[in-house]
Formats: sequence, structure tokens, C-alpha cells
Amino acid sequence: MKTLVRQSIRSLLLLMFLLNIQNEAIASEKENFLIVNGVVKDMQTRKKLEYVTISIPGSNTSTITNSDGGFSLKVKTSAHAQEMELSHVGYLNTRVPILSNEETQTFYLTPNAHLLKEIIVRPDYARHILEQAIERIQANYSPKSNMFTGFYRETVQKGKRYIQLSEAVIDLYKEPYSKGIDYDRVRVFKGRKLISPRQKDTLAVKLMGGPYISILLDVVKNRDILLDNQMLSTYEYTLEESVNLDNRPQLVISFRPAVVMPYALYYGKYFIDRETLTFTRIEFSLDMRDREKAISEILIKKPFGLRFKPSEVNFLITYKQQNGVSYLNYIRSESKFKCDWKRRLFSSKYSVVSEVVTTERNDTPIESIPYKESFKKDQVFSDKVSNFSDNNFWGEYNIIEPTESLLDGMAKLKKQYR
Repeated sequence: MKTLVRQSIRSLLLLMFLLNIQNEAIASEKENFLIVNGVVKDMQTRKKLEYVTISIPGSNTSTITNSDGGFSLKVKTSAHAQEMELSHVGYLNTRVPILSNEETQTFYLTPNAHLLKEIIVRPDYARHILEQAIERIQANYSPKSNMFTGFYRETVQKGKRYIQLSEAVIDLYKEPYSKGIDYDRVRVFKGRKLISPRQKDTLAVKLMGGPYISILLDVVKNRDILLDNQMLSTYEYTLEESVNLDNRPQLVISFRPAVVMPYALYYGKYFIDRETLTFTRIEFSLDMRDREKAISEILIKKPFGLRFKPSEVNFLITYKQQNGVSYLNYIRSESKFKCDWKRRLFSSKYSVVSEVVTTERNDTPIESIPYKESFKKDQVFSDKVSNFSDNNFWGEYNIIEPTESLLDGMAKLKKQYR
């Protein structure tokens, strides 16, 4: 009997010891980082600013504001960071102290357009600048292989209603910018999804997208899209009014199709650092004047009898400089289209948004992501992740903070499963 009691006491003490260790580990995990919640606005208009880069100076940690101007940045306590930096095109950079607070803080950016002076504008000047910037890609962008941690989100709306949400933490391996994208790899580390269980909400078409956009749409590295010699001759260029980004003047060059090609072209703007000739931001859209050509650029597959009618396809790519070297920062792809079936009276409007932000970077000697583990451009992202289950799913990983409308859409999708 005494032996039994002693064994019970030992078991109880061991259980208490293990629980104590577990609690300490949980507490340690929670204390491993602090969270800054905020919204960024224009100092003059008080307008909320989307796609503002939030970073920790001297580190590889960053995130970006959503379309509501909101963000949530997780900072490792081991970094001993004292302040964070906010940067956006057309605004002065702002550094603010880091204050961990559960309440949302408001930060303001001051507009600062920087006009060009003493520049001789001749018909071929804009293209000349562009060609110089292309020649400097190898010098301006990472000469090393890098492994990024990133966050990817993909949403599908039918009308104004969300019918699908998939998101993930990804690993992104990029070789030096002196090389192409053939050996760049992206891998889904952890992810989750919410998909409407209604049969009529099923999106029948498969579009270009998924985490592979972090490779495909890195325009500076994948020059076949816009920046190879053959593509340059298919556009006409115009030097626009300059702006400021990262407290540095940017040359702005707009472009539009100059010829008719067998495939769809684009129109948009390049933002190029005036001093270093580094591409810092590229905005462009698919030319929709020939719908059949446009469809062939973005549509991977659709069921027989379904009519796919795109109305607009937009892209945004930004790069962030650190210690004189530029790295991929953010990519966004947005497609709007209608779908209807032959012999049916009504069509449905859809909007598909894919976006990825790099949140951490490691440039120490590393191995690539094995091909068999990588996400392929013809795969369906929602097939690679599981359903929502854990409210604290992301832990210490930085994500793109969901907008109010997305949070509302998520709540409605969750209700459909009850």
C-alpha cells in the first residue's frame, strides 16, 4: 500500500513538473516577441494608406499595411529593437518608437513629392534610363542566394461576398539576381483555408496565381515579362513627374504598348531610384483591348461551356533596399472577371486577389528547397492547406493583417460549417 502511495506521489510530482515545464515553455513562447498593432494615415488628408512597408531598421523583419491601412508587426524580443520605420511612395520615411500595445496605434506619414530639376527631356530619354537601370540589376540586387520567410494570401469574392480564403507562411528560395528564375523555389510551410461549402460558389476556372507568383512576378529577375531586349521595343515610354520613396527621389517612367503582338501586352509605371537606378516599384496592368489574347495570359483551365470574360488584371511589385542592396518586398495580383454558362441568362462577377510579402530573410550559406517539396505553378494552392482550426495558428510569424471586410467574410464562411 505504501509503495502504491509513493508511486502515486511520484507520478503526481512528475505530472506537476511536466506541466510546469509546459507552462514555462508556453510563457516563454508568448514572451518571445512583442506585437505592434497600427494603422497608417496621410498626415494632411487623414486617408488610410495601403501597401506601406513597416520594417525594423538594421534587421530583415518587415510587413506591409493592408488596404485599410492596418498592420500587425511581431518583433522578436531578442532583437532589442527600439524603433520601426514606415516608408511609402510619395511620402517621407518616418521612424517611430516601438511600443507593444494591444490597442491599435495611429501613425502618420508626410507627403513629399520630389520634382526633377535640370533634366533634359528628349524623346528617347525615358527608354535610355530604363536600359541603364536594367544594366545595373546585377549590381543593385542581391549577389547571394537568399531564403525568405513570407506570407501568402489568396481570396476569391463572388460579387461582394467572400467564397474562398487561403493563406500560408511560405519559404522562398532565390538565387542571385545575376541568374534567372529556373532554380528559384517556393514551399508552403504551414497554411489554412476557408472555402464556401455551397456547390454554386465553386470557382470553376483556374487562373495564374498561387505562391508561385513570388517567383513568376519578380519582374526584375524574370525579365521575360517586361525587361528583356525584345520586350523593350514593343513599348513606348514617357518620363513622368518624380516622387519620393525611402527619402530618395524616384524617376517615374510610364509605358504602354507601341505595337500589336500575337500576345497581350501591358501598360503601367516603373519607379526607379534616381541615384542608383534601382527598380523600387513596378505597377502594371494587362492590356484588355484584345480579350482573347488577355485570356490566354491568365487562364490556365476552365470547364467546357463556361465563358470567361476578364475585365481587368493588375499587378504591383515592390523592392526594399537594405545596406545598399535591394530585395523583393511585396507582390500583389488582382483579377476581375465574369463567368457564365452557355444558355444561361445570368453571369457572376468574381475578384481574385493573390499577395505575398517577405517578412524575414536569411542570406547565410543555405541549401535550396528540394524540387519535390516546392509549389509548382500549375498546382492549386487551396489543395495544399487544411481547414481553419486554431485562432493562434500563425504564432510569431508576421502576416498581412486582414481587412475589416475580410474578417467579416471569414466569420460568415465559418458559420456555414456549423
